[in-house]
Amino acid sequence: MNVAGSTSSPPTVGIADWKVIVAEFQQPSTLRANWQVINTLGPYALLWYFIYRSLEVSWWLTIPLAMLAGALLVRVFIIFHDCGHGSFYHSRRANDIVGFFCGLLTFTPYYHWRWEHSVHHATTGDLDRRGMGDIWTMTVQEYLESHRWKRFAYRLARNPFVLFVLAPVYLFVIEQRFPSSKASLRERNSVWWMNMAIAVFVGGMALTFGIKEYLLIQLTVTMVAGASGIWLFYVQHQFEDAYWETREDWDYTDAALKGSSYYKLPRVLQWLSGNIGFHHIHHLSSRIPNYNLERCHNSHPIFQQVEPITLRSSLKSINVRLWDTDRRKLVGFRHIKDLPRNPKPAGKPEAEARNEVAAKRS
Repeated sequence: MNVAGSTSSPPTVGIADWKVIVAEFQQPSTLRANWQVINTLGPYALLWYFIYRSLEVSWWLTIPLAMLAGALLVRVFIIFHDCGHGSFYHSRRANDIVGFFCGLLTFTPYYHWRWEHSVHHATTGDLDRRGMGDIWTMTVQEYLESHRWKRFAYRLARNPFVLFVLAPVYLFVIEQRFPSSKASLRERNSVWWMNMAIAVFVGGMALTFGIKEYLLIQLTVTMVAGASGIWLFYVQHQFEDAYWETREDWDYTDAALKGSSYYKLPRVLQWLSGNIGFHHIHHLSSRIPNYNLERCHNSHPIFQQVEPITLRSSLKSINVRLWDTDRRKLVGFRHIKDLPRNPKPAGKPEAEARNEVAAKRS
């Protein structure tokens, strides 16, 4: 089964090749950027106005409007994301201002998130540098050698309800309120400044809507946006034929074209998600603004050789949980049900463990 990522003959592309191709698409357009701000933040503000007026009518109208606002907030986050990469505008100041404001709407500290996300781009698909800005991924051997409680924690973290319902609320409402101990002073301060801005924003909205009303509406918006965002991020890197290598064998170009998916979505969902489905292009060059990603993808056959995930086939990604270093693909928990649960000697290949089990059963 091949749900995404690479074809049977994945493209072999050198850095010199793709750098020349993507160069023209790395140039931001102030006109395109401004139009995207208008056609995103304008409707988002209008939706909140309708939500406010709907409270006079019925919650049966308010909640659907809040869910629609949550879907649109994903596009707001993509603008924030591009500003963090310095790709949305030519001007660094413009990126920082718009990025901070979009961060306020998404409850995400700008500089702190930008730092963590840069680590994600530098380490995607690197088995030796997991743990920051990615979804917790264990190898089969690591899982089998773990104690019972760690395996339980991993299964819980990989449960779809936890991953796509509880985790987004925890991430955007709680975790983002505290800086990482590894962050620099500017990144740590960005968390506290954002917390103060959020406190003022939430206070003003609560006075306008009513505390209970606002909290219920904001929770709905956050859950929809967060679940959608986590799902997009999950599908972009968690698919069967994804790319993982040890640091010594890790390759930036392969990590982008083989380890980041091309999520081919219906037009309306592509618009709401800010073209982030062209994730293989984005990881190849984070300097390409989202409004140029599709044009870049269509510009050369080497990018189009990446096999797309469709909305339907992406659902299969829910079942991949562990990286099998022997088969070189992500597998589900079913794959390991017959493997030994006791730790194996260090360095013992996973394929050998499977062979031992097969021999015992025969």
